[in-house]
Amino acid sequence: MILEMKVPSPGESIKEVEIATWLVKDGDYVEKDQAIAEVDSDKATLELPAEMSGVITLKAEEGDTVAVGAVVCLIDTDAAKPAGDAPAAPAAEAPKAEAPKAEAPKAEVKAEAPKAAPAATSYAAGTPSPAARKILDEKNIAPATVSGTGKGGRITKDDAVNAVPSMGTPTGGSRGTERTKLSMLRRKVAERLVSAKNETAMLTTFNEVNMTPINQIRNEYKDAFKAKHGGLGLGFMSFFTKAVTRALELYPDVNSMMDGDYKIAYDFADISIAVSGPKGLMVPVVRNAELLTFRGIEAEIKRLALRARDGQITVDDMTGGTFTITNGGVFGSMLSTPIINPPQSGILGMHNIIERPIAVNGKVEIHPMMYVALSYDHRIIDGRESVGFLVAVKEALENPVELLMNGDAKRALEL
Repeated sequence: MILEMKVPSPGESIKEVEIATWLVKDGDYVEKDQAIAEVDSDKATLELPAEMSGVITLKAEEGDTVAVGAVVCLIDTDAAKPAGDAPAAPAAEAPKAEAPKAEAPKAEVKAEAPKAAPAATSYAAGTPSPAARKILDEKNIAPATVSGTGKGGRITKDDAVNAVPSMGTPTGGSRGTERTKLSMLRRKVAERLVSAKNETAMLTTFNEVNMTPINQIRNEYKDAFKAKHGGLGLGFMSFFTKAVTRALELYPDVNSMMDGDYKIAYDFADISIAVSGPKGLMVPVVRNAELLTFRGIEAEIKRLALRARDGQITVDDMTGGTFTITNGGVFGSMLSTPIINPPQSGILGMHNIIERPIAVNGKVEIHPMMYVALSYDHRIIDGRESVGFLVAVKEALENPVELLMNGDAKRALEL
């Protein structure tokens, strides 16, 4: 029986996918549930498993865009599985009769003609006259780049006057180009970013956070946290996620989005966390982050990050989200203006931590500081809400024990 394998629907809104990579070759025997291809949708890269065992015939090329429901390969389920190749028995080796080697006639050695001695190079070659040297120095031209026309190759005044400074044009280097088609996921990301810039009234407000209190908590409890929770690290993301969910409760307009002439407000916080995966930017969602503990947030972020890294992220993992956090600091970014993740109305950008002098109680002290940025859709979020939200995030991060841990850090970390 010939089975037609069709592209399954990766999600409700997805109408087509792109064949990213065939994991098998035409004519291969495949087992049921074996991954035979990776397909890109506009949200994620998914594996296509074989529905039955048999010999496969490919009906689409890598890079082809195919509609959901289209046939991409055939599987002949009646084909027998090929037997493993048995190692061939070594053939009996016939005794080799050693044939006498015929001695090649020796070529007559001809006497080598004496080589002409290389012409002696004059000591004056490439040496500028005093007048020429002065002109070359004024032009900032190296004498070695000028051909002398004087006696014995000496550089004359006229040679120096006529010399033109090199513009530094490179020679001999590679100047090749390569044209490759962007993946469907990368094209969709580009489309959404341009759409966000063009269709929202995006504005960014900035602030800075003194990270000393969080560093003190992490230094004091991170080893105990890891030991208690099975190797789970106590990172910055759990503090920022908790600070964001608190600020969203104080400023609910930031936790809403536009839908035509209507505003949709949410009483929960599904926080999208931007991570870099092998196929590009991924934004998996931590559901109901406002209900999670520090341990719960760290565990969920780790789970989603591993799935993104291993190419196992699904459309469901990235669907929804009411607010986004992105951390450019891991790549060394000091300051940036993050782009809203539509249809959301706000995104918080974290950056790298740098020790800087700041004024504390009238004295200059050095503290680890981070710039934070909130990009927001001004159509739905006013300046008061946006600035107030970012200040609330700053306050929570600079006073985490009181505002994020109910006054008890050990209990909040479940130690």
